Amino acid sequence: MAKLYFKFGAMGSSKTAQALMTKFNYEEKGKSVLFIKPATDTRDDNVDAQGNVHTIARSRIGLSAEALAVDGNVDIRALYHRLCVEDGHYDVIICDECQFLAAEQVNQMKALADWDDVPVLCFGLRADFQTFLFPGSKRLFEIADSIMEIKSVCRCGRKATVNARFDENGEIITEGAQVLIGGNDRYEGMCYKCYRELIDRKKLGYQLHL
Repeated sequence: MAKLYFKFGAMGSSKTAQALMTKFNYEEKGKSVLFIKPATDTRDDNVDAQGNVHTIARSRIGLSAEALAVDGNVDIRALYHRLCVEDGHYDVIICDECQFLAAEQVNQMKALADWDDVPVLCFGLRADFQTFLFPGSKRLFEIADSIMEIKSVCRCGRKATVNARFDENGEIITEGAQVLIGGNDRYEGMCYKCYRELIDRKKLGYQLHL
């Protein structure tokens, strides 16, 4: 019986690297992989000489692969069946940056695992810069068959659990839209204690200047 897997971690925990290595491992065994990524994340996209946009999943350690961009209104189960007719059978689905999926798309991937017997492996963040769950991650916590944390460390040495967002001056941001695409220039995985200390220090500095 196939399963829906959710592997999550903070920024800098090598989620994309693990997704790419998992893709490689399946392909090394002769399996066909449908590698997808929400269209929301465009930071590594590139455009070829013909003007075609290519969605790229790229890890901090240099691994990369082209992925199929999926809009939030796409029925992933229907997409899978259509691509199997057009391209041939896919043995497994791997989704990078799964936190940007719509909740209904997670339901569709669960149906693929349960009814079509297709393993679906999702890699992504648990929560945003304010520690609130992303819609896709929330639904995965609710219905995934297997949930595993990919651990990383904070600057202090504790386990990183929070995705702190920073402005161009390196100051922590506590308000704004849930989705702001960025990498190490915008985000840092931190433990909750260090995260709160930065926020409290910012608040204190603001009060002192009143």
